[in-house]
Amino acid sequence: MLYHVNSLQPKQIVERTVLDNGIVVITTENLAADIIATRIFIRAGSLWEPQEQAGLSNLLSAAIAKGTQQLSSIEIAEQVESVGAYLSADASIDYFLLSLKTVAVDWPEILQLAGQILRSPSFPEAEVELERNLTIQEIRSQKEQPFNIAFDQLRHSVYQNHRYGISVLGTEATVSNLLIADLECYYQTYFRPDNIVISIAGRVTPEEALAQVKKVFGDWQTNDTPLPKLKLPTFKPQPCQVITQQDTQQSILMLGYLASTVKDADYATLKLLNTYLGSGLSSRLFVELREKRGLAYEVSAFYPTRQWESTFVTYIGTASENTETAFDGLRKEVERLSDQLLSQEELLSAKNKLLGQYALGKQTNAQLAQIYGWYETLGLGIEFDKRYQQEIDQVSPEMVQAVAQRYLTKPYVSLVGSAQAIKQLGKVVD
Repeated sequence: MLYHVNSLQPKQIVERTVLDNGIVVITTENLAADIIATRIFIRAGSLWEPQEQAGLSNLLSAAIAKGTQQLSSIEIAEQVESVGAYLSADASIDYFLLSLKTVAVDWPEILQLAGQILRSPSFPEAEVELERNLTIQEIRSQKEQPFNIAFDQLRHSVYQNHRYGISVLGTEATVSNLLIADLECYYQTYFRPDNIVISIAGRVTPEEALAQVKKVFGDWQTNDTPLPKLKLPTFKPQPCQVITQQDTQQSILMLGYLASTVKDADYATLKLLNTYLGSGLSSRLFVELREKRGLAYEVSAFYPTRQWESTFVTYIGTASENTETAFDGLRKEVERLSDQLLSQEELLSAKNKLLGQYALGKQTNAQLAQIYGWYETLGLGIEFDKRYQQEIDQVSPEMVQAVAQRYLTKPYVSLVGSAQAIKQLGKVVD
């Protein structure tokens, strides 16, 4: 399958190939720099973890490059550093990722190393224990940060027992109980060729890239056991108010709304709304609540792309004594989207900003490898790149208002602040 890409760089062609063992290979030839970036996606993010093993994929990502059946962690590090390459593993909610970047001449060697890491990790006990302790320290650190506390209690109230309701790090209790046997079982279940997407971008032809991938991964056979079907708990939307009292001069306020998946028709419009409300110094929230009214230390919005239902969030950091006023201002700015049509000027400005940011996010080989591999992993296909931009361009003021009325009316409210702030919030919510 061929796909032509229009970007700020010369026209690029993206090719999609499926190997006999099920691996999907996406290649983007880009001659702009003598760099090849590779993203290896596995459909094995934290969404696939049992509730009682939250943090499993994250711990696996921290440990997978710490040793193989052939190499120690030091030998792996030396091989990467000797050629100035980059290699890392990360766990997300919706996928697991191994990232590589190197100059073209060294790419076959680093891809071969990546193959060893993916196909024969050894999970050394000392390395796993070290990464477990580091993860627990990070979890504890996040419990001391007001923004993280506010977001954690917000997503938990929205998603309840769904895996989206817990950080990809897991909890201190679940991470403490993870065993190497758990890592090995999870690895054996999901790390298999028919569950992998390899996305390559850089100074390499599709034919050369495909030949190298086949050399490293072509003999990796899929077993006959079907992949487990993803079983997610159902949850009923129940907008509520969640509060953590903290002796601080600043309040963190969040309004969260259960929103659409990346595959829904409303996704592009919600992305546009997010840009209009909270993207940059010219966004509506920044101008109205910070510049004009001086209410915010920080104010913004975010709407992460998710395979399942996402959350549309607006938030503000404000002085404790301004909690009531800030909440009222934040809520009214969101409600305005349902009550009033955006002007053509406002809508055009938001479209230009969003499409401009999107184009700038596809300039490097690492960005190109990431975005096309990500689309394929989420089941969108590489053609989504063009479709998404077309959908943004077609959004009208009426569509914006309809989507706002559909999703942004009954918020979940999250507050981290002082007793004074909590008292103010109680007054304005009641």
